[in-house]
Amino acid sequence: MTGTRMSGRTIWKRTLAPPLRAFLRTESGSAGVLVTAIVAALLWANIDLNSYEALWRTPLSLRLGHLELSRDLHTWINSGLMTLFFLVVGLETRREFDLGDLRDRRRFVLPAVAGVIGMLIPVLVFLAINHGGPGAHGWGVAMSTDTALALGLLALLGRGVPDQVRIFLLTVFVVDDLIALIVIALVYSDDIRMTPIVVAVAAFAVMLALRAAGVRRGAAYAPVAVVMWGALLVSGVDPVVAGLAIGLTAFAYSPGRAELEQVSGLFRSFREQPTPTLARTASIGLANTLSPNDRLQRIYHPWSSYLIVPLFGLANAGISIDGPFLAQAFTSPLTWGVLLAYVVGKPLAVIGTSAGLTWVSRGRIRPAVGWAGVLGSGTIAGVSFTVSLLIAGLAFTGDHLAEAKVGVLSAAIVSSALTWTAFRVTHMLPKDTRIRALFGDMTELTDLIPDVDEQRDHVRGPADASVTLVQYGDFQCPYCGRAEPAVRQLLGHADLRFVWRHLPLPDVHPHAQLAAEAAEAAAAQGKFWQMHDLLLDHQDKLSLTDLLGYAGDLGLDQKRFHDELTSHAHAARIDRDIDSADHSAVSGTPTFFINGRRHHGAYDIATLTTAIRTARARARLGRAGPATGDQARPVDVTARR
Repeated sequence: MTGTRMSGRTIWKRTLAPPLRAFLRTESGSAGVLVTAIVAALLWANIDLNSYEALWRTPLSLRLGHLELSRDLHTWINSGLMTLFFLVVGLETRREFDLGDLRDRRRFVLPAVAGVIGMLIPVLVFLAINHGGPGAHGWGVAMSTDTALALGLLALLGRGVPDQVRIFLLTVFVVDDLIALIVIALVYSDDIRMTPIVVAVAAFAVMLALRAAGVRRGAAYAPVAVVMWGALLVSGVDPVVAGLAIGLTAFAYSPGRAELEQVSGLFRSFREQPTPTLARTASIGLANTLSPNDRLQRIYHPWSSYLIVPLFGLANAGISIDGPFLAQAFTSPLTWGVLLAYVVGKPLAVIGTSAGLTWVSRGRIRPAVGWAGVLGSGTIAGVSFTVSLLIAGLAFTGDHLAEAKVGVLSAAIVSSALTWTAFRVTHMLPKDTRIRALFGDMTELTDLIPDVDEQRDHVRGPADASVTLVQYGDFQCPYCGRAEPAVRQLLGHADLRFVWRHLPLPDVHPHAQLAAEAAEAAAAQGKFWQMHDLLLDHQDKLSLTDLLGYAGDLGLDQKRFHDELTSHAHAARIDRDIDSADHSAVSGTPTFFINGRRHHGAYDIATLTTAIRTARARARLGRAGPATGDQARPVDVTARR
């Protein structure tokens, strides 16, 4: 367990990817499944509406002795399974707060305000069209962007769009979802009963207490979560709010090196004595290195993306459409209210809020993306589905419900077309203009601690290079060996500076520490990079005898080299790099940083070249390298642990 594969998907991508990258890749794949489910629902409803509606009205009961909970299939999906969808939304948002750009809390201000204004303006647009009419009480239908569908469609329609755009959107969406769930609870929940709400709050408090006590076993939380959900269901409040609350309180962190070393010890014990008890201990220890956020995502994210949300679409998108009905719907103020609220109100709110706050704060608060990113965010925010249909089902019946659904689906189609157009035009711009339009001028947060120091670090390449590639490596790590050809090919770039930092993992690579000290002993005689290359070329031969032979091959003073190795004269230098790895939340090798920003994903030549090309383009726009100053100070994520 040292790192990643040479190409393709990385071994630990879902664990150590940045807060949104794995999520967004899953959503881009699941968007097609959701769209297919929506189309299937429309076809089914128009072939046989009676069978479609009859299926979702099928009662499903749970019994335990004299206790019985009975709801139709539609309710079990909308109020039951969708709780897990909102759990995933909460988890991803909390992960971004703990590990992503929202570590700098000031970066939450603009998307949070945009989320609030992005609900208020569409509601005002809807009420302006439906004021005094029978559809006015359904204003909640016009509020909420669909997180899963919008992010998925953005990935499909905005090829090459940077993750910053999606991060900005997700932050807006979680505020959107939270307010929408509060509206559901206060406005569209009937016969609210306080006693079950008190029970739900108490169950949530118990869950927080278990977490504070360090309880990690899911079996301890599951009954409490079920009680919380059931109490909200009985109270009359839509229980999906339970999922969002649990997700937002599940903290995230990268696995620590000390914990991983402890797990390695457990596996060595199992290897020496393979008993069921030791197997269980090692398995539990391995799972416990992951944060609660990671463990919950691993369980629920695929189910949410590929089953729950598409099933929701299948159960809710079915409406009978014919010429007369469409004519009726598109003369209905309800349909137009929903359509214009999303197609006009959402972009106006997102773009207006971004421009307004930037102007009022004189640039201190501004979008983390460029104007094209803000424009695309505003248009794709008009994609609604999940919460809108939840509220529509609570607010309307009959033709009014069908008209609201037509508005929701039409808004999604028009917003998708506008988003595709916006990014298509952006990609036709000259390269530098396109990069500025997508990325903006917000300084990136840095992940590397401390910054590169030419006097302290081992550096290849020009000091004034616009791109600095830092690698934490282990000379015995096979993945470092596989990455080395790509690194050497990259070194052919004239505008690249490469830095090696040691991270020997002696619990899995017994010769790694000595090999690192050998490299430092060679450095003391001016031959670090020559020894570096030899060690990576001969990873299976790193004994003391082998190392002395390499010293001879390089023409080093072998007696001095031997004395320094046997006395561990350079161990402190290795420890300094290990400390920097700990502060930078690095626990495996190889780990790369590009201009101070951690590189996640594969490290084949194509992937690294693309990442470096982007970094170089951004550097030409005046944002090269690790930022300094208060706006983008490094954040030590390990301190949170």
